[in-house]
Amino acid sequence: MSEQSAIDAAVKRLALALDALDAAVERRREADRSEEALANQVQALGVDRSKLAAALDGETSRSRKLEATNREIAERLDAAIADIQSVLDTHQK
Repeated sequence: MSEQSAIDAAVKRLALALDALDAAVERRREADRSEEALANQVQALGVDRSKLAAALDGETSRSRKLEATNREIAERLDAAIADIQSVLDTHQK
């Protein structure tokens, strides 16, 4: 092999190695962009989770208040029904 062909072969190998390096760098950049996008999505999901947890806490509190109000109304209705029944029983005698 002549000296010129050995240099040409080395230059060709170097060019191939540089192309492979460029491709690897681009894959790494793409992976970094994907990782950053995933990190942003995870952060957004965390914010959404916090908002949903706060909303759930509010709705749970509201539900408990409604249940208490419902019990109070039921007790008042029972008392009113008992009063009406008592009046009716008194007038039927």
